[in-house]
Amino acid sequence: MVSGTEIRRPWGQIVPQGAETPVFEPTRAFDFELELGAIIGSPLNGPATVQQADDAIFGYVLLNDWSARDIQRWEYQTLGPFQAKATATTIGHWIVSKAALELFRTAAEPRDIPSLPYLKEPGPMFYDIGLHLSLIEQDASETELTHTNFRHMYSSSAQQIAHYAACGCPMRVGDLNGSGTISGPSPKRLGCMLEMTKGGRSPIELSSGRARSFVEDGDTIRISGAAGSGEATIGFGECVGRILQALDWPG
Repeated sequence: MVSGTEIRRPWGQIVPQGAETPVFEPTRAFDFELELGAIIGSPLNGPATVQQADDAIFGYVLLNDWSARDIQRWEYQTLGPFQAKATATTIGHWIVSKAALELFRTAAEPRDIPSLPYLKEPGPMFYDIGLHLSLIEQDASETELTHTNFRHMYSSSAQQIAHYAACGCPMRVGDLNGSGTISGPSPKRLGCMLEMTKGGRSPIELSSGRARSFVEDGDTIRISGAAGSGEATIGFGECVGRILQALDWPG
């Protein structure tokens, strides 16, 4: 969904605290995931090196991969259908070409476990892209929840695409690869509320004095980003989505 599209709170199977069997109801733990999306510009039809995967990327776009955490907790244990992330993925209006980002390439940060040889990087595969995420309440009170950077990712988009291609997964022109949650090394650089609130157990205090464990109806999540700093910057625009209450179930 393009930035500005309103999102309905989803229904799904949830196991209430203390229960053993699920109920079917709207999620109580709706969350955002701050990400970048890599857009495929040339096809890959088989195993590829990281360099070949990088060559296949056209550009990058802001991305919010909405997630229902209580649905996710039940699903990953027993169910096949993955409803927890099926509600919506919001992207920004602007795809910034990879060519425009060449000046902002940067090497990976130190890793605890080295990448396997098939994911070896021939050079810098990350980018210095600063990312901000704010929560805006219905009364327009705004709180910046995180300020992070794409360079904090453990795997680059090129590595992720090379990993997919290794099993024969085809990459077609226009395909979108989400980076996964972009979280940095400190509490103010985390990319989702699941991490920020320790699974909802430590609510965040907003500038209004109210608190949030997860996203509530009427909240707007706004992501913005720019590569570089000072005079040499390239903006990504914004990625915005507002949450509406769940529809009444037709049954």
